[in-house]
Amino acid sequence: MVERLRGLICLAGLICGLSFLSGCGSGSENAAVVESKDVYARGEMAIQHGMQLFNQHCASCHNFSENGIGPNLTGVTSEVGKEWLVSFIHNPPGVIESGDPRAVALFEKYKQYMPPFPMLEGEDLEDLLGFIHKFSEGEKRNKNNRPGGLINPIPGTIPVSDLTLELEKWFTVPASSEAPPMTRINKMFPSPDGRLFIHDLRGKLYQVHENQELSAYIDLAAEIPDFIDNPGKGNGLGSWAFHPEFEQNGLFYTTHSEPAGTAPADFPVPDSIKVTMQGILLEWKVNNPDADSFAGTRRELLRVDMAGGAHTLQELTFNPLADPGTADYGMLYLGIGDASTALMGYPFLCDSYEDIWSSVIRIDPLGSSSANGNYGIPPDNPFVNTPGALGEIWAYGFRNPHRISWDETGSGKMFITNIGQHSVEEVNLGQAGANYGWPHREGTFLFDVDANPEVVYPLPEDDTSYTYPVAQYDHDEGSAVSGGFVYSGQAVPELKGKYIFGDISLGTLFYSEVDAMNQGQQAPVYRLQLSMNGKLSDMASITGSRRVDLRLGTDSQGELYLMAKANGGVYKVVGADQDGNSKPLQ
Repeated sequence: MVERLRGLICLAGLICGLSFLSGCGSGSENAAVVESKDVYARGEMAIQHGMQLFNQHCASCHNFSENGIGPNLTGVTSEVGKEWLVSFIHNPPGVIESGDPRAVALFEKYKQYMPPFPMLEGEDLEDLLGFIHKFSEGEKRNKNNRPGGLINPIPGTIPVSDLTLELEKWFTVPASSEAPPMTRINKMFPSPDGRLFIHDLRGKLYQVHENQELSAYIDLAAEIPDFIDNPGKGNGLGSWAFHPEFEQNGLFYTTHSEPAGTAPADFPVPDSIKVTMQGILLEWKVNNPDADSFAGTRRELLRVDMAGGAHTLQELTFNPLADPGTADYGMLYLGIGDASTALMGYPFLCDSYEDIWSSVIRIDPLGSSSANGNYGIPPDNPFVNTPGALGEIWAYGFRNPHRISWDETGSGKMFITNIGQHSVEEVNLGQAGANYGWPHREGTFLFDVDANPEVVYPLPEDDTSYTYPVAQYDHDEGSAVSGGFVYSGQAVPELKGKYIFGDISLGTLFYSEVDAMNQGQQAPVYRLQLSMNGKLSDMASITGSRRVDLRLGTDSQGELYLMAKANGGVYKVVGADQDGNSKPLQ
């Protein structure tokens, strides 16, 4: 096995080195092969798997920005045809001995034959080549030729905890489409009166009854003629929140998507930028707060133009720790992503408290001091008195502020998860007025919109400009963080004091100790094991899907649930085993 891994490292050197040796065959002929025939794996899961293989076997010798132990990989898949690469992988000595100019030149440089790898085939081979292709093409965008890109910014692997969570299948959300994913479940949370709700991005908000049966509380697709749930993975009925006085005032709030130009936006993009869609925040007033289905009225609070279809309106929530009469009571928080503007050529829309994108805003839904008069701007918001700033903004510098929650067990810490571009996933502590760095930072690393967008770079010395995450992981561990909760239930005492979160794509579950999650330092991250019916398992196996699309939910008792778009399943965490033996991640 050791020799095989060494050979794969050297093999990667041979593959990528071919395109950088002069006089090694016709570049135009190879380019023609690539243009006419070559198709590389492109899916999110494939690229992530390819990155894992690359970091395990190739990254010690190669990167995508400069020559190291081996040549850098920039442009390799444009210069060398895929068929040639595959044949070389399977039989390097044969290709060299055939007199192939590129292979011969490389052999003369390295002075050794590489062993054949006929066993490297199928999905592994396709994913590895897909990753190399994506990242080598990304380096072509490095307009400022920034060197030192980090493919594996956080070396090592996340250790496996000695905790194994026992899951129990609770229910399946009704299918909302005949094509996968059958459902697009996104959030499960209790109302102030203790009822449990879950929603499907395609428009329905369900009430979960005690017998685990579901009934539709409201269907936005039916209520709103211009409602859309595409493009993008997070559009449609994005999020919802019940006012803390819902039982008295009957108010709750939703976000959803509509086509570009449906109505004038309160926050339009500059005229030179094309609008893809709009995100809308609505207030609904029910006739009877005790009813099991909606009947009432609605009004629009705000409308935002979105240049892209991804990273739009995200979490909508109230602070559950705010008591009546305090400044934060009844204030509504809304996470707003960058709508892909950072890499569309408009990074200035993200790195600013003068624009609403890439921010968490905080408003008073019952007030009227906003520019449109439909909501209030809290006087204690951090930029209220800053010239040119939007008073709504509470914090900014997020690519995709996906989930917001508070520790209800004592610390009162506010957690904001931020989905990264292609390197680092973040868990942040919420802090009024903070700049979390996007698009100039990703995790505790530098991001450069004018360099290779698939990598990050080391921070400059004495960097104090931004607020950094308190927990993070990179993309050989996952690809999109799914925000969670500090456990506050009673059924699993082993989870006390832990912030539970996960990875959307892989469905892996992580935790960090709340006491270790402090501004200015990195808390250790641990991976939780899972079991179902008494047997060790994982969410990919449980759902039968390579892409799990994990979300986390909680009920009025603080118990924890895992949700999977892959099969519409909702799983309750009902217990935990602790064997006391920490294991390396396999």
